[in-house]
Amino acid sequence: MTDPLIHLHDVSAGYFQGRRPPLVVVQPFSVTLDAGKLVCVIGPNGAGKSTLLRTIAGMQNPVGGRVDLRGRDIHRMSAAERARQLSVVLTQRTEIGLFTGYALVAMGRQPYTSWHGHLSEQDHAVIRESLAQVGALPLAGRPINAMSDGERQKIMIARALAQEPDLMILDEPTAFLDLPRRVEVMLLLRGLARRTGRTVLLSTHDLDLALRNADHLWLIDDRGTVTAGLPEDLVLQGAFETAFASANVEFDLESGAFKTNGMGKRPIVLQGEGIASVWTRRALEREGYAVVDQAPDDIPHVTLSPDAEHPWTLVVSGESHGTDSIGALMDALGGMSASPFPTKRHVQDGIDRRDG
Repeated sequence: MTDPLIHLHDVSAGYFQGRRPPLVVVQPFSVTLDAGKLVCVIGPNGAGKSTLLRTIAGMQNPVGGRVDLRGRDIHRMSAAERARQLSVVLTQRTEIGLFTGYALVAMGRQPYTSWHGHLSEQDHAVIRESLAQVGALPLAGRPINAMSDGERQKIMIARALAQEPDLMILDEPTAFLDLPRRVEVMLLLRGLARRTGRTVLLSTHDLDLALRNADHLWLIDDRGTVTAGLPEDLVLQGAFETAFASANVEFDLESGAFKTNGMGKRPIVLQGEGIASVWTRRALEREGYAVVDQAPDDIPHVTLSPDAEHPWTLVVSGESHGTDSIGALMDALGGMSASPFPTKRHVQDGIDRRDG
């Protein structure tokens, strides 16, 4: 068995306050990580994700404990040593002027070049390979300020790769990207971890992407307590409900997503299968309905028959309406909502009386 790449020994993160006791943001925890893993740090706003990453990167001292990288205390390394062991990509956008993509990636070779920054043929080979690894060779000659956010982020990741680190740390790498680019960057980072054997540690608010792609999650709750493990284990342990507890939002175990809390919603029955049923359910839930499997006849029923002339049929109090789209279904429901529907509790009472 090989030694772990990273070992955190009772690490706590926060801020020193002169003569006052330090402000602890992340409570002490221990964890080990092997090479070639994608690890996502998630948690509510203000939970300490960025503070923890800066501590692991050696950018600020831990309040307590020790961070070992390949068996060495990272905070005892010189800046030059650290730069060869790990690379960091921060959230903040930086003004890079007229640098080309190639020139910016070349900055990642600084830990290996002489004081005057002369690039050897080996350095150029690493730069080209780093660009190729992220699919950014076509961007090499373009000015950074002429790139989209997604293209710029690829160049920043390539620069981090050019340092040839064992550990890559990224703080919110998808923060400024649209959904397709967020997915693309997450898949890129997962692929890099697999292909290169590097460990990629990042913070993110994209819970769904983290659940689908991370090998490990570090979940920080609003008290600064860290729960680490496989995404699926954390879901089954109820860690997400605890970390993101809210009166208005609940974590759905089946979908792995957050939904508006269903208590007090107007119930509605949805019958039908397939992709149209999935999106109909989402539309109903967005409009404040709680989709249930069975209910008394006085509860609205929606039946989905994709091959019918009117695929969506809404029945309310014996009155039937056929519609051709989800939008028309929502309009029909809105027109019938003048008289209040029973609540979810009333539905269960009706079912109990009927079954009894």
